[in-house]
Amino acid sequence: MFDISAVAALPSPDLLTPDNCAVLFVDHQPQMFFAASSGERGEIINSTVGLAKSAKVFDVPVVLSTVAEKQFSGAMIPQLKAVFPEQQIIDRSTMNAWEDPAFVEAVKATGRSKIVVAGLWTEVCLVLPVLSALSQGYEVYVVADASGGVSPQAHEHGMQRMVQAGAVPMTWLQVLLELQRDWLRTETYGAVIEVVKEHAGTYGLGAVYAESIIGSHTTG
Repeated sequence: MFDISAVAALPSPDLLTPDNCAVLFVDHQPQMFFAASSGERGEIINSTVGLAKSAKVFDVPVVLSTVAEKQFSGAMIPQLKAVFPEQQIIDRSTMNAWEDPAFVEAVKATGRSKIVVAGLWTEVCLVLPVLSALSQGYEVYVVADASGGVSPQAHEHGMQRMVQAGAVPMTWLQVLLELQRDWLRTETYGAVIEVVKEHAGTYGLGAVYAESIIGSHTTG
């Protein structure tokens, strides 16, 4: 029941914060990209790196995982690895990352109940762990533009299946701006704007323009 006396200027507990979430990257590898045709591959890579840098700006825990690196899929793409050069990558044989004990232990070690997930392919290596995590009580946010399937239909139906199960669809830029939320948070403002300028397309170009006209402290 709605109680107007309880209305206050407070954020929803459903929102992501640097203290309540972890970000998982699943199978961003060359062989997986070769067959990913649900979107332009360069754009998926750009979104993936934008998401990675967003997590790094806010010191959000990250789990990196690959599948059959040496046997089939190749190493994690260098653009993503470069954001976390010292981070251990968990290589698996399982298509479902949630059936790999080391992966699940790494997620548990973050201590976070909200997990933000991106991966290739949407319909297999993303759907399977997302449904598994949801079934065990995690709140799961799926980053659609940092993920890709073998066809537009495969990506779309994979997203629909996850959403129907309770996952929340997002974009990488949405994650970044939800973590920032207030342009007066000066400790992360500059780094956020740099990520925007590098990866957010025309929005980033707008930030470059605004800085040239207004000065160094522009807003969204």
